[in-house]
Amino acid sequence: MKGEYQKVYEESILNPEGFWAEASKDVHWYKAWDTVLDNSTPLFYKWFNGGQTNTCYNALDIHIKEGRGEQYALIYDSPVTGVIKKITFNSLFLEVSKLADVLSGLGVEKGDTVVIYMPMIPEAVISMLACARIGAVHSVVFGGFASPELATRIEDAKPKIILSASCGIEIDRIVEYKSLLDKAIELSSHKPNQTLIFQRPEFEVKLNPKIDLDWQELMKDANLSECVPVEANDPLYILYTSGTTGVPKGVLRDNGGHMVALKWGMKNIFNVNQGETFWAASDVGWVVGHSYIVYGPLLQGCTTVLYEGKPVRTPDPGSFWRVISEHDVNVMFTAPTAFRAIKREDPEGEYIKKYNLYNFRSLFMAGERLDPDTLHWAKNHLDVSVVDNWWLTETGWPIGSNCLGIEEFPVKPGSCTKSVPGFNVHILDDEGNEVEAGVTGNITIKLPLPPGSMPTLWNNDEGYIKTYLEEFPGFFVCGDAGYKDEDDYIWVMSRTDDIINVAGHRLSTGEMEEVLANHPDVAECAVISVCDELKGEIPIGVIVLNAGVKKSENEIIDQIITMIRNHIGPVASFKIATVVKRLPKTRSGKILRGTMKKIANGVKYKVPATIDDPAILDEIKNDFLLLGYPKV
Repeated sequence: MKGEYQKVYEESILNPEGFWAEASKDVHWYKAWDTVLDNSTPLFYKWFNGGQTNTCYNALDIHIKEGRGEQYALIYDSPVTGVIKKITFNSLFLEVSKLADVLSGLGVEKGDTVVIYMPMIPEAVISMLACARIGAVHSVVFGGFASPELATRIEDAKPKIILSASCGIEIDRIVEYKSLLDKAIELSSHKPNQTLIFQRPEFEVKLNPKIDLDWQELMKDANLSECVPVEANDPLYILYTSGTTGVPKGVLRDNGGHMVALKWGMKNIFNVNQGETFWAASDVGWVVGHSYIVYGPLLQGCTTVLYEGKPVRTPDPGSFWRVISEHDVNVMFTAPTAFRAIKREDPEGEYIKKYNLYNFRSLFMAGERLDPDTLHWAKNHLDVSVVDNWWLTETGWPIGSNCLGIEEFPVKPGSCTKSVPGFNVHILDDEGNEVEAGVTGNITIKLPLPPGSMPTLWNNDEGYIKTYLEEFPGFFVCGDAGYKDEDDYIWVMSRTDDIINVAGHRLSTGEMEEVLANHPDVAECAVISVCDELKGEIPIGVIVLNAGVKKSENEIIDQIITMIRNHIGPVASFKIATVVKRLPKTRSGKILRGTMKKIANGVKYKVPATIDDPAILDEIKNDFLLLGYPKV
């Protein structure tokens, strides 16, 4: 007998138009769509074509009209400034509506682009919603980007106006956004008409009257602005992600399909209800911030948490538990790297015991492989459902997950469970043939992608086809390697370019990392490949140890080498590892394996713009030199 998940999943694949037509009834339309799925242009699919809607209306106005205006919409919690601010739907509506009026007064119209370069403050969310309100296309640039990276995005998006703030705050350090923005504008051949600057009390800047406008001053006299109806396939936002050529790719998101998918997923994947509190501990500059700090929770009528802090050091490893307890968080979304940082500082979970987490019921993790050890640590110490989910900036919402709102499946550590309804996932070999269960191949999604996924790249249809659709006709290439097991669980092992070839054997570095992470003294780890004259490539383990470890580093390295040999076999040729103080990561928590690989192989590399601390690369370089890498 089919379970509930199987029924829902089959309906989404066999009858996608009927499935999504039903889901679309849960959002407000000024004009109903003419066609659920328009496939008249090969490879470029359109969902809910002919429909007219507004994302901001569905995120704010509708909840006020339904009598929930005094419910908290946004809780801003900033341990770096000591500020906690709770904002109702009514108050958020007023701020968004006034900023929309300011933007309109500055000449921003439907279809214009607006770059948002903001720290994690309410004005970042207000900016996104204000753009959506008037049909402008926002492009949020992560606040940690330096001027050259910001400049490339300004160059490509060609914004009419840029919204920014005087500064960001990194734990105990002021980041001067205004000077970074000024330099970026200088570097870009495209110049915005004006910049609108929000002055933070922690660091106020002198404005240039030729281009800069004072946010607070303009908001004083602003009026309320009505929502502008937009076509379902009009763009809502552009979000840039790394490109293989070094030029960022502008992932495009539409209005209609995006809303329908996110709202459907809030209930069916995350099992979160209207009026509950959802916290995505991410940044608005990343796709998780777009989907699950801003749009998803607000569309669902939830309270969302905006956290300007870190998992540790603001002030301690108990910061997450304080937020969950203080704001009565029901469901949380974060990256595994955050939990590994907490686990390293507090391996016994002592800080958890200090807080009442009574209403906290589920934890979702994505963005980086959720190793079994971290999963077990979270499950054992929190006693909640822990869900590994996997997706891409390009899809905008999970491809694989345990869908708690449909049917909860047993957890298999290391797997993101099954395909989310709407995503027809196939594992193909390099010739495009479907592989058997248990065989690693290229993870792909059969077209069309479901609503909410990118319809194309910003002003780059050719790049969209070449990057995602050309390799396997009829399928979207995810860029990940993995397999499905006999129960249809998806196992994402690594990026396809992280598959290493050891003496003709294709091996997954992700699988090796999973083994290393199971060692009780290992807090974090990465496995990279180095060139080898005999075998082509061999793996090197890079590990960070838990605080307070009593064993010697050499003893632990011997143990992990044995673990790899026992789990994967001598074929892995895993004989070298090093203990480091910390791993190089982006500010969103992704480990920079590719950069470490280049360092170890003596290949010229560029310091990634998103790196959390560039000084770590010098530390890693010295650690590799002690191992004899790069080979001279």
